[in-house]
Amino acid sequence: MPHAVALFAAASEDQGPGNTIRIVLVVSLLGAALLAWFLLRGYRNDDNND
Repeated sequence: MPHAVALFAAASEDQGPGNTIRIVLVVSLLGAALLAWFLLRGYRNDDNND
């Protein structure tokens, strides 16, 4: 987690919340993609369930 603290510290030095919002957006999109992959992999059909 030290990386996240460093990212937020670097983002807070700039004027306005632009970089912080960008970081939160990227992390949330990656988390949504990971969650979708985790949930959808259970519906995969490997022809092992005959």
